[in-house]
This record gives sequence, structure tokens and C-alpha cells, in this order.
Amino acid sequence: MVVESTYNWYWLVDGLMAAGFAVHLANPAAIQKYHGLKHADDKHDAFWLAEMLRLDILPEGYIYPKEERPIRDLLRKRGHLVALRSSMIISLQNIISRNCGIKVNVIDIKRLREDRVSPLLAMNEDLALAGQMSKESIDFLTRQIHSIEAVIERKLKLEDRYKLLLTVPGIGKIIALTIMLETGPVDRFQNVGNYASYCRLVSSRWTSNEKTKGKGNKKNGNKYLSWAFSEAAEFARRYDERARAYYNRKLRKTNFMVAHTALAHKLARAAYHIMRDQVEFVQEKIFT
Repeated sequence: MVVESTYNWYWLVDGLMAAGFAVHLANPAAIQKYHGLKHADDKHDAFWLAEMLRLDILPEGYIYPKEERPIRDLLRKRGHLVALRSSMIISLQNIISRNCGIKVNVIDIKRLREDRVSPLLAMNEDLALAGQMSKESIDFLTRQIHSIEAVIERKLKLEDRYKLLLTVPGIGKIIALTIMLETGPVDRFQNVGNYASYCRLVSSRWTSNEKTKGKGNKKNGNKYLSWAFSEAAEFARRYDERARAYYNRKLRKTNFMVAHTALAHKLARAAYHIMRDQVEFVQEKIFT
């Protein structure tokens, strides 16, 4: 049985597998439409999927184990809340910067036991209310994030083959758990380039004769792994000397976003080899 990998395939694939069917998850992004058809609809698409399966040329996706999906979705929800909190923090920083001419540190805004925001906007009733609402919303999201982290750390442990990810600069426990759950068995990736592409860290530009001829699908791959290595790159740049030096070398030649992505790409490649070969991170092999 072939099922296309749409956003809501879980329930259908689970039901078919529970009924005893051998299920193949088709990857629509890798399937080329059959040329020459005058008419196409769902029925004809189904025949085409069956034909590719018969010919053993069906591009397939990975069927993530049913038992592990709930905790992975919970970790994804944490990432969603972190993104919401970040947008609210930036908005609050902009309000303070425009009206007070100062920039408030993110750590000060996220403090739960002390309000360092309200006094800055006390000069105006409307601004004070905007600051209060923003601060209360940020604090609420922070508590929810901490609650999810507590549940995840209680229920989920890093498997042995993923523990060495903690030796990579910028990768802490939550990011390592994200990489573990989103990657799955690393041997399903043929090589490090495939893994980096899955992490959305490979250029999608099409060129011919050194001229740009278009762009590929930037959304191909796993956005959660892309986020995880982007976060790891930011922490590595801040707290690891060699990672920061590599970032600065790139920054002198290009803009900050390209330099940041280059560092994230380096960390993703390192993570692949660490997971596959079960070795510790060696900076000399990465930041040269």
C-alpha cells in the first residue's frame, strides 16, 4: 500500500499498518509527474504511485515510529512557544528602544522574579499597559516552556548513540534531544551531504554557465533540525572561541546570515559523523 506523505498521514498509515498492510510512504517532492497525460486526477495519481512501486522506483519517506511521535510533537510545541516568546521579546524591546532610547537585555526581560520592564515605561499610562501585557505574556510562555522541559527530561533520555552530541559546542540537552528525535536512525541518510540537505543547510540555487537559473524548494527537509542547528550555531558563536573565530572569518567575506548558516552547516556535518561513527567532537577537524 502506498500513501503520499501529506501533513496528516499519521492516522492513515497507522491504521493500515495495524490492519496488517505493508505501507510505503511516498515522498511527493521527489516524484516527477508522468508526462504526456491529457487528464490527471486522484485516481490516475494512485495508479502512477502503484506503477512506481511495481517498478521499484518509488521515492519513499521515513515512517517515524508511532510510539515516539507524541514526545517529539511535545518537543516541537516547546519550539513553537520559544518562537512566540522571542517575537514578543523583540516587540517589547522595540517599544522600549523607541520611547526610552535604551536597549534592554533579553535576560532582564525574561526574569520571572523581578520586573525590570514596567519602571522603564511608567512615564505614560498607555505605554505602561503595553509593557505590562507584554511582560505578563512573556512570563506565561516562559513558565509553559519550563513545564514542557520538565516533562521531557523526566520521560526522555538521550540514547547512547546520541550522547556524544553534547561534546559539540552550542549543543545542550534540549537541542541534543531535538536532534535525536528529528533525525531518527542516522543510517537512513546515505552520506553527510544528504543529512545537511535534510537539515535545510544546503543551497537551493540553480546555476548554469555561472548564471542563476532559478531556485529549488527551500522548504525541502526538516525545519526543526534547521532550527536546532541554527540555535547551536548561535550559542557556539557566543561561547566557543574557535567557533566564533570561524564565524568572524566568514563574516569578513560575506553578510552575517551567510556566516551564521555556514557555522550551522559545519555543526550539522559534525553531528552526522558523531552519530554515525560514535566519536567525540574534534574541533581541529571542523574549524580549520
